[in-house]
Formats: sequence, structure tokens, C-alpha cells
Amino acid sequence: MTRLGFAGLGDIGGPMAERLLEHSGQLHVWNRTAAKAEAVLSQGAVWMASPAALADRCDVVGMCLTSDDAVEDLVFGSEGLLGARSGHRPTIVNLSTGSAERNRRFAERAEALDARWVDAPVSGGPAAARKGMLTIFLGGRDDAIVAAAPLLDALSAHRSHMGPAGAGQATKLCNQMIVASNIVTIAETIAVARAAGVDVASLPEALKGGFADSMPLQLFGPRMAAHSYLPRLGAVALMAKDVGLAQAMAAKAGTATPLIDRVGELLQGVSAIDGLSQDDDLSVLVRLFEAPLPGAP
Repeated sequence: MTRLGFAGLGDIGGPMAERLLEHSGQLHVWNRTAAKAEAVLSQGAVWMASPAALADRCDVVGMCLTSDDAVEDLVFGSEGLLGARSGHRPTIVNLSTGSAERNRRFAERAEALDARWVDAPVSGGPAAARKGMLTIFLGGRDDAIVAAAPLLDALSAHRSHMGPAGAGQATKLCNQMIVASNIVTIAETIAVARAAGVDVASLPEALKGGFADSMPLQLFGPRMAAHSYLPRLGAVALMAKDVGLAQAMAAKAGTATPLIDRVGELLQGVSAIDGLSQDDDLSVLVRLFEAPLPGAP
């Protein structure tokens, strides 16, 4: 049996770990904040004292972290999965969203240390993670993806091998451009509909099945309509980070992005609203559009 490990038990990483444990019957975990591991440990996962210890016990290790810097430290730090204190070289599956360029460099460093690397950012959210229904965008060598299959099989309903290391991340950033633009448009639409006297609670169901329908509409639309922002499905800060990465990718490619540039500005603007922060759920974006226009009656 392939021994699985996981690090990064946040909003989506926690449900991923629970799914892996349920599917495989065994899982070793590590997290920087130990308290976040309590749920999966109570279900039978085994706590490891460090990333190096996690690597020594596992054949495949998945991780879901908030930044490339965090990934680099977790993998290549002195106590990292491939650090000086780690004697075993597992296949590393990076389920985080990050820079395609940095993931290519991570893969080169991992391969120089006789380890396999797969960038495998996901889409679908916490509920899909818990059910093993994520969409996963893969970048890496064929042999690495084969080695990672026991973990990927447990988490995904659909996955695509998009090319060498970094290609999965580039694909995910394209995904995030569409998703971020859609969520901002939904927020604006809910605010306009409410002001125009439309029954906003019924709007997502009314649009269901038509060209305007989308998973973000069905997830975030009712929350925006009800001003109900908990539990958090996705933080504004993480989407803003992803949009920034997409902008950087586009700039390097020499492509103009006027729409996503405006989306990035709006995401950053959440912090200017009293009582809101970048840590809030994306559904708070509706508040951006609910202030009356200057001079309005």
C-alpha cells in the first residue's frame, strides 16, 4: 500500500486530508499550527513531528499552502520534506496555487535531490475536496504523475495533465482569472438586483441552467443575497494573491489584462470597508457595490 502524507490543513487542505484518510484508511500529517490537525487526527490520522519526519514515513506527500514561499520552506528548509534531515525522498504533490515559474524551479530542485515533483493545483472548493470531486490541473513528468496517482485518485473527479512542471499552475491561474471575474460580477449583480427590487434570494435559482449560471453563482450568490459570510469558502486575500500571479504571468507574456486588473483593484478594496478584511470570505464582495452612488437620491 502506498503510504500517504499531507501538510497544510487550512480551509481546503483540511477537507483534502479527511478525504485521503477516508479513502486510503491511513494518513500521516503535519501542519505548522498543530490545532488545525485536531479534526483529522480525531478520525485516525497520525501526527508527525516535522516535515522531515513526514517525508521519512511516506511514499507520496501532498501539500496545500498559501504561498510559494511557504511551499519552498516546507520542502527545502532544513526540516523540510527534502531538507538535510530527511533521508527518504517521497513524491511531492503541490496542490497549492502558485507561480508556474517558481514551480518549475521547485521541480528542478526536487529532481536534483532524486525526488519526483507534481504541481497539482485544484478547483472546486472545500465541499468538493471532502467528496473527492476536485478538478486538478497537473504539471510534471509522466513518471511523477503515475507515482502520485494514489493521492490524485482519492481527491479528483477530473484531472488533466497540461504539460511539464509549472503547466498545472499556469492552467490554474487561467482558471482563477475566470473565477475571480465571475465572483466580482455576481457581487455587482446581486447589489444591482437588490436595489432594483428583485428578489435576490430567488435569483441564483432563477438563473440556474441558463448561460448566466455557474458554480460560483450557486455557492456565493445565496450568501451574498443573505449577507451570510460564514463558514468561509475562500478568503479574499488568497483570490487577490492568485489574481496577482495571473497578472504577473500575463505581463511576462506581453498580454494586456484590463478586466482582471480591475478585478484585482476591487479585491484589494475590501480592506477599505469598515468591518471587513482580506481574511473575509469572498461573499463580502457584495458590500463593495452596495454603497450609493455620489449624488444619488
